[in-house]
Amino acid sequence: MNLHDMRTYAHDDVVDFVVIGTGAGGAPLLARLAERGLRVVALEAGPNFDPDEFTNDEVEAPRINWMSERLSGGDSPTAFGLNNSGWGVGGGTLHWGAFTPRPDPRDMNLFTESGLGADWPVDHDELIRYIIDVERTIGVSGATPYPWDPEREYLEPPVDRNASADIMAAGCARLGIRATDAPAAILSRERDQPHHGRRRASQNLGTIHQGERYGTKATTANTYLPVAVAAGAEIRPDSMVHGIERDILGRVSAVVYRHDGREFRQRCANLVLAGGGIETPRLLLNTGLANSSGQVGSNFLAHGAVQVWGRFDEQMRSYRGYPSGLISEDFVRPDSVDFAGGYLLQSLGAMPLTYATGLVRGGGLWGSELMDELDAWRFTAGIGMNGECLPTENNRLVLADEIDEWGVPRAIVTVTTGPNEQAINEHATAVMTRILDAAGALETRVLARTAHTLGTCRMSADPAQGVVDADGRSHDIPNLWICDNSTFPSALSANPCLTQMALSLRTADRMLG
Repeated sequence: MNLHDMRTYAHDDVVDFVVIGTGAGGAPLLARLAERGLRVVALEAGPNFDPDEFTNDEVEAPRINWMSERLSGGDSPTAFGLNNSGWGVGGGTLHWGAFTPRPDPRDMNLFTESGLGADWPVDHDELIRYIIDVERTIGVSGATPYPWDPEREYLEPPVDRNASADIMAAGCARLGIRATDAPAAILSRERDQPHHGRRRASQNLGTIHQGERYGTKATTANTYLPVAVAAGAEIRPDSMVHGIERDILGRVSAVVYRHDGREFRQRCANLVLAGGGIETPRLLLNTGLANSSGQVGSNFLAHGAVQVWGRFDEQMRSYRGYPSGLISEDFVRPDSVDFAGGYLLQSLGAMPLTYATGLVRGGGLWGSELMDELDAWRFTAGIGMNGECLPTENNRLVLADEIDEWGVPRAIVTVTTGPNEQAINEHATAVMTRILDAAGALETRVLARTAHTLGTCRMSADPAQGVVDADGRSHDIPNLWICDNSTFPSALSANPCLTQMALSLRTADRMLG
């Protein structure tokens, strides 16, 4: 994004807020604070990309992903690298799929409903007001009316469906399952974005996970961050924070970061951590801060994201068009089940390397069997789930003895799928298989998978049960805030990015009083 003529601050200036991270958690808050006249500096570990640098080439595309090694363990180790975290100004929104379902109120009161999981100390109606604000700012397209929420209105009409969406729609119709065009942060009509410029309407590209150069997909780099810079915020790319300093009263007074191989120190009156579910707890554990509850790193959450792919007689070419064009919320609370929570369904398209990786990692394929499946790739269409995940103390992030390229201990994330998640996965797999069979699939294949990194610094009303309060303020340090998906008490069945942007605006308003 354009950072020319940006206001800058001296390292000895005590800025009002330093924000670590420029993705879904950091950027909306940065814009809101800057617009109110506060002096704010954002530190981003990754580079500042020109959108023209984004490429459809899956071999080159990982430069927008956090590729520094993370260690994964447990009986159900979660994948990192291309999955989950972004790298660069815009954070994870550079590579996200732009799938933007809203959180269901039942998911936010899961413990009250089921006796399992955790309730959110946030009012759903209040959160929805912020979500509508986000949807209108970034440009979310979707179906109006929306089958599971008749009062909902999307200002942008849906984007075109691809073959996978058509297949899922046909199968759902034959089984009596409701499905509709998915809400997506993809423009179906051109628009002028304040302080960014023209964003083009959908080009029906299936490569949005590799970066998107036309502005069709909303990222924080083409929505909130230009507003922040225009209002006086400074963004410093290539700046990896590894230290936090405190004054004699125990309040945060400065952050220490590396840029171009040199150490810098930025003074601040307040600090916001918005690095996501891995980097935020890693920084806190490395500095030994905000952990009187012992909850930093605990309760790691990863959505169940099993995929089922069907092979058809006709070519699907599901790599064309927006990959997740159809949604069903009929199973957010399925009938007659023995698990808490539920899941969403979405149609799937995939680029070849991504599909091959899934076949190896999630399907255990290798050799001639793998090559046969890849030969049939253009005849396949898929459906995926996004399922609730319950917090458990055994799923956690700790620091390794191994040091990374910045001198910080690497993260070890241990994950074992619990019985509730297993039951959700089995139910969803059976439903997805039935849908593809009803649509005429010749055969189906199940690929095991999880997605997203959540819950490692969760919010709580009781300081003993979490790291921050409902506003994102540390229970231990009054001028330390966390504004990313590490604060999620439970996973929700909805993808996290839209909810996180809304929470970011909410936290900013709490800061401003």
